[in-house]
Amino acid sequence: MTLPPPPPTDATAPTAPPTPPVALSELLAREELGLRRIAGPADAELLWVHTSEMADPYPYLLGGELLLTAGVLLTDPDHYVSRLVEAGASALGFGVRPVHEAVPRGLVEACDRQGLPLLEVGPQTPFTAIARAVWRLMAEARHRELRRVTRAQQALATAAARPDPVPAVLQQLASQLGGRAALLTAAGDEVRAAGREVTPEAAAALTRLAGVVARARPGSPASATDAHGDTRLSAYALGGGEDLALALATRRRGPGDHTVAGVAVVLLSLLTAPHQDADTANRSAALVRLLLGAPAAEVAPLLDGGGADPGLGPGSRSPSRADSAPSSGSGSGSSSGSWRVVHARRTDGAPADALAAGALGASLSTALLDAGGGYDAPVRLLLPYREDAAPLTARPGWTLGASAPVSVTDLGAADSLAARALAHARATRVPLTVDAPASGLAALVPPERAAAHARALLAPLTAPLADTLRCWLSLHGSWDRTAVALGVHRNTVRQRIGRCGALLGKDLDDMDVRTELWFALRQR
Repeated sequence: MTLPPPPPTDATAPTAPPTPPVALSELLAREELGLRRIAGPADAELLWVHTSEMADPYPYLLGGELLLTAGVLLTDPDHYVSRLVEAGASALGFGVRPVHEAVPRGLVEACDRQGLPLLEVGPQTPFTAIARAVWRLMAEARHRELRRVTRAQQALATAAARPDPVPAVLQQLASQLGGRAALLTAAGDEVRAAGREVTPEAAAALTRLAGVVARARPGSPASATDAHGDTRLSAYALGGGEDLALALATRRRGPGDHTVAGVAVVLLSLLTAPHQDADTANRSAALVRLLLGAPAAEVAPLLDGGGADPGLGPGSRSPSRADSAPSSGSGSGSSSGSWRVVHARRTDGAPADALAAGALGASLSTALLDAGGGYDAPVRLLLPYREDAAPLTARPGWTLGASAPVSVTDLGAADSLAARALAHARATRVPLTVDAPASGLAALVPPERAAAHARALLAPLTAPLADTLRCWLSLHGSWDRTAVALGVHRNTVRQRIGRCGALLGKDLDDMDVRTELWFALRQR
């Protein structure tokens, strides 16, 4: 008789089945089986059930089995148990009668010495009943695991729809897996992270592991695993060409965890695809600021960083954005040559980082954005406008203020209109306010004459006073909402409006006066 080859080594061993293992304690809890643990540890995980009466079943074991035997050929308990342990068996079930009246004492001692759980199977319990119970427990465990994975997938998809999708997905993933989830670059820089902290040594090992998969080169693995003490480490390469990796550190690794991580990898690959590296983001921000009227000296530092294209001066733009950048011609990416300026702030008041701003830009189909204006500055975006395009709509988690469509030469003025629209939206607690061009009766007055009248009427007012008056009128004279929109105390608003009335020599409670002033302020 030709025996099969010995079990494969760890390097080539078949992976565990997708069905979760069954805890030995769960099998022992089935009272109808009457099983009793009489030696060895209490903790073990069962992957299979196998019955054998061979003197050495080692060649036929894969590892993780509950091996059932009646001890027909048992002659050397020590050797028999050592071969089972070497094969990776999880537990041994010994059936008493008709071969043995009781479990041999030598077998009990051998299992205790070598750490193999030993179960006594009474004569009333067929081996097939034990196998059936294990398969039933496995089916129940698989059902529970499938439900857990399904719930995790739904939770991750919901997180991806939030206004800050990347940190939300990482936080949800860390919660589902009970560990730490981080987004790392190939250089080891942490872009975002969530979950409990790990030791510096484990963090260093995780960074090295992420570096293996994050670098897009031929032969690079899509995922890698390692362990540091009792911490299990995993790293997954993200798609999108950004050289980013999802890094995980957990204390346990369930059968469905790899599936859950795979869902997160897909979501994060999509969410980080619009992410720009520092140099590209700086060039995009510089272009947006130049188009909105910032002096060249102000944006020059953004173009001095490493990685900028040679010869890229303050008035130039990155070639990678050439197809997106506006020009005054009709073929500049907008068939009418018109553009909107949009100012955006997070609804929850939190600052918008580069990833959140990039995701917003992607949802609005633009790569022209400036998210580097400072902690309290809004995200500013340029959107090409087409008359046949769908109207601008609100975005969940964001408050938006948008200008009316303007030509590229009027983007500086549109920037101010977008800022006012955003202030109005925040004060009135609406997700979107769009500044509307003059229409109705106001449109009947020639623009030159209207502007001349506005300059004469508003001449006594300084710019801050005029802005306060315009905001106050747009909010129907509400002191509180105006204070919110301007970020000042309501008493400051009262003082400024009182000063406006005194300088203009007009009663601002008069509706006719308010109407004329509103008409004039709209020309500024």
